[in-house]
Amino acid sequence: MRDRASDTGGESPGRRARGELESGVLAVLWAADRPLTARQVLDGLPGDLAYTTVLTILSRLYDKGMLVRRREGRGYAYAPARDEASDTAARMRTLLDRGSDREAVLARFVSELSAADEQVLQRLLGGSDPGRPGEGV
Repeated sequence: MRDRASDTGGESPGRRARGELESGVLAVLWAADRPLTARQVLDGLPGDLAYTTVLTILSRLYDKGMLVRRREGRGYAYAPARDEASDTAARMRTLLDRGSDREAVLARFVSELSAADEQVLQRLLGGSDPGRPGEGV
């Protein structure tokens, strides 16, 4: 049964936004040590989501290239296309690319880091990265 909020595009109290559902599904898949079926993903999510809702989210994430899938029985088992750190870094790059003043965005980002995160960033920028020979700041 559909409620008015879903018919009108609004959010009813207690309903999660699509982005929040996608994040939750990805979190379950990142925590798993193997591909999961829709039922297994549903079992790993809090609340009382419908099975079809989870199928829809998995399908959308697959269509976006965020998941890979393999046939398992009559359905599919899903796994993330990339690890959580790679996904977060890609989203950060996308947001950075959208800004009109890249330097200002980076300056604000760095100014709002915790002391611990700032130390990690300084270590990463100051040290040599074995994956990027000859690069450093």
